[in-house]
Amino acid sequence: MSDPTSVQGIFNYMAPMEHRPQYFLYTPPEGTVQHRPENVKHTMTVRDGRGAGLSLDGEGFEIVPHVSRVKDFYDNDEVREVYYPEVGELLKKHTGATRVHTFDHNQRHGDRDRYDSAGVSQPVRFAHNDYTLKSGPQRVRDLVPDDAETLLQHRFAVINVWRAIGPPIESTPLGVLDASSLQPEDFVDTDLVYEDRTGEIYSVTHRPEHRWFYFPKMHIEEAMLLKCYDSATDGRARFTAHSAFDDPDTSEGAPPRESIEARSLVFWAPEA
Repeated sequence: MSDPTSVQGIFNYMAPMEHRPQYFLYTPPEGTVQHRPENVKHTMTVRDGRGAGLSLDGEGFEIVPHVSRVKDFYDNDEVREVYYPEVGELLKKHTGATRVHTFDHNQRHGDRDRYDSAGVSQPVRFAHNDYTLKSGPQRVRDLVPDDAETLLQHRFAVINVWRAIGPPIESTPLGVLDASSLQPEDFVDTDLVYEDRTGEIYSVTHRPEHRWFYFPKMHIEEAMLLKCYDSATDGRARFTAHSAFDDPDTSEGAPPRESIEARSLVFWAPEA
């Protein structure tokens, strides 16, 4: 008998490759050798995370109630002026952090016409984690250079606050991997090559033991807290891979997914 609280989802994992993988996020000069990863599809059980007792330090993610004062999440100025402070207060309250620096956001829309015309992104359909052992601390040095070396002597994290910004999400929801089901060897350092710099994320290779979760029909008064990096090495979740997927329970004619993710540096430094 099938589990009524789970669905089967198809996820793109990175296929083994000889070279260090790269994604070029601009058009490189002609003749540039590129080592773009290839994906391999795996069907995985995706459990309903509601009521599952998930936590930010345990599995690496959880869902919390949160009402925003933002009127238009596609207005970048309003997002920075209103939503960023809200995200900071939410994370301080929820984690006990002494300082939060919200530094960027992405709106996503599942409709390609809206994507092309409005400049927002589409849902990302491969298993990945946004930061690595190298790029997490580097983000602190890039964004708060004056205080970086002091802050890096204490625990810090990168947390993504993810939410719906339209109708309740049915199509292409976000699947999230239980951090405790991941092994270090599942992560592959992957370059994000920009015109002026190179960042680094983790691609993820498949392991049958991976435990995927999602929160069906997330609505605009909920927020998912997703930990993308934690400097603590005491056994709590450090990296939480994720990917959009097609929910087979999506109703016919369901609207395309609309979501926003806001990333923050979260610090527990004394008197930060």
